[in-house]
Amino acid sequence: EGTAFTPAIEGMKYVKSEDGVILAKPFLDVCKLILPVIEKFGSALAIVKSDIGGNITRLENKYSSDPTKYNNIYTMVQEEVDAKTATVSSSCTNGLLWLTRAMDFLVELFRNLVLHDDWTLSQSCSDSYGKTLKQWHGWIASSSFSVAVKFAPDKKKFLQVVGGSGDVYSDIEKFCSTFSPFLEENHKFLGSVGMDSLKAS
Repeated sequence: EGTAFTPAIEGMKYVKSEDGVILAKPFLDVCKLILPVIEKFGSALAIVKSDIGGNITRLENKYSSDPTKYNNIYTMVQEEVDAKTATVSSSCTNGLLWLTRAMDFLVELFRNLVLHDDWTLSQSCSDSYGKTLKQWHGWIASSSFSVAVKFAPDKKKFLQVVGGSGDVYSDIEKFCSTFSPFLEENHKFLGSVGMDSLKAS
């Protein structure tokens, strides 16, 4: 029932603890629940999908190693910052940073679908990429992205597929407005430990 966004919207109710902390498992679950939506973009967003999937797995593995200790996702980061291992490319800090940036890109992309009815999916992708990920990517990554988005599917067909039996525009808006504050909080925390401006290695 509902749209491809419905499970993620449901999942967002559990992201924060009663005292307002972002919980690792529910946050990662919501990111995971948005993967089927990205899948419908086909090869256009294959790079983004595998990137998000890889970072979720890295953070989940850390969480599973000690669920009580890593219940709050920022504990993983703080621990690495204290151990001076946060900037290592395989760190959880790096994982959270790039997961957050990729989700920024998706939120911006989904907003474009609602705001710019006349844009093709390729246009929506390129615009949101320019506003989010591009500044952190090197030339090679940017070039491969520009090529990939040319293969974005037809917008009308895409919206039908992800719309299912629900109101797709309303769900997209709900997803973006509810999920954005979590991403802002991630950036704020990463910024507070000096980790929000790392570029791609």
